[in-house]
Amino acid sequence: MSAKNITAVLKKNTMLIVLVLVYLFFAITTQGSIFKPMQFNALITQNAYVYILACGMLMCMLTGGNIDLSCGSFVCLLGAIGGVLMVINKMNSGLAVLILLLVGIAYGCGLGYLIAYVHIPPWIATLAGYLAFRGLGTSILSGNSSTGSIAPFPDDFLKIFSGKVFQTKMSVFNVPCMVAGIAAAVIVVVAIFWSRASRLRKGYTADSLTAALVKSVLGAGVILLFMYKLANAGGIPTVLIWVVAVVLIYSFITSKTTVGRHFYVVGGNMEAARLSGVNTRRIMFLAYLNMAVLTVVSAMTVMARFTAANSTAGTNFEMDAISACVVGGVSASGGAGTVMGMVIGATLIGVINLGMSLMGIDANFQKVVKGVVLLGAVAFDILSKKRES
Repeated sequence: MSAKNITAVLKKNTMLIVLVLVYLFFAITTQGSIFKPMQFNALITQNAYVYILACGMLMCMLTGGNIDLSCGSFVCLLGAIGGVLMVINKMNSGLAVLILLLVGIAYGCGLGYLIAYVHIPPWIATLAGYLAFRGLGTSILSGNSSTGSIAPFPDDFLKIFSGKVFQTKMSVFNVPCMVAGIAAAVIVVVAIFWSRASRLRKGYTADSLTAALVKSVLGAGVILLFMYKLANAGGIPTVLIWVVAVVLIYSFITSKTTVGRHFYVVGGNMEAARLSGVNTRRIMFLAYLNMAVLTVVSAMTVMARFTAANSTAGTNFEMDAISACVVGGVSASGGAGTVMGMVIGATLIGVINLGMSLMGIDANFQKVVKGVVLLGAVAFDILSKKRES
């Protein structure tokens, strides 16, 4: 491989390399604590909402750097509604989840209509929700509980969103978890070579055999290591299944479907996209409808994780989702970014949070570090574009 190709590979995988280096740094500074099985479990359970919300935020940002400021407050409101339905009124969990989903769809349709057809700027429309939903959610919680918190949620709801698959005791190695990991690793390797063969058949540019082998080894290795750690932590968290499902669905949509490509086209040049026949209004509408639905899924994972609904739920969630996208290479001006890049960005932020917590660093300083990382990612994106031009 030539020096030019090596440089291109390093540039393409900059954030992945940074993630590895940051993890190794915390592995040393925490004396290996971050490498324990429970920390792998914590990395998923504590950051699941980021992966889910960031998938929705990615679709919004692709349309031209647009964002949703209301998703965090909407999580608070959904938690309050869910608490009233499932805890106070003892409603069936399945029916309550359906109602929450309908609330999300209704909000998404309303928000999408205001942005796409009334042409209210996205940050203004979502800022209104940011302010209103937190106040409304807090009012509902205060009116139904003297403590401002509603708990506990039903066991069947908790098992779906915060339980474990094939759960065993911590002292027992979870064999089904490891088997699932091996199967996932095999699927990843097959997918990499299948994609490479497909691109070669169609005459497209494809990775070299060496690059494909390296990707396969690294991908399979990370999956096996992760699942081995989870096997020693009692099993696969159900929230991981939700995250993987959402990530795979949106990865497919953005890379393999026409409507997914339209998001990139609209973000690249909305007027050119409109003149070429793309229904730009529909794309904007779908972006915010999609964001609202994913916010519902995220809210349910948060409700289940804390087994309660409270007024602080969802605080700064919108900032975490935006940060994950930007750090993962999603362009702040729209038209560029991938789901897998976002996953790397979300994981990097999660590792930073976890590592600094294990080191006992003050929460306020943690925000400073995340701010610096975010600014650095944006600066890197802008400088890279200038060099390419």
